[in-house]
Amino acid sequence: MSSRTLLARASRSLRNTSPTTPFIRSARSFQSSSRLMQTATIEAPVKKPVGAFRGGLFGFLLGSTVSGAGVYYYILEEYKVSNELLTEDIYALQAAVQKIHSVVQTLEDKVEKMDRRK
Repeated sequence: MSSRTLLARASRSLRNTSPTTPFIRSARSFQSSSRLMQTATIEAPVKKPVGAFRGGLFGFLLGSTVSGAGVYYYILEEYKVSNELLTEDIYALQAAVQKIHSVVQTLEDKVEKMDRRK
């Protein structure tokens, strides 16, 4: 008796649904039609598993490349800083040599003047 009531509800709910609205079942039937049994299953594409060796090799190469690029830019920055310091030191040394040269020149001029007086 109860199965007839459930079937009546299920048939009413099937008639009330339109093809554009999703199929919602309010009552449970104990039979399944061939159309419901033939639901299309969408299979996910089969992914080729990446082996441990290939994954490890790829990770190693990627890590080596990234760390190599980091080291390259670090060394390049250090080179620029040391080059600037060296250039400043060269200019300071050049200024000191010019100052010493001018002092020595004045001393030589004074010595020449003293030799002429004698």
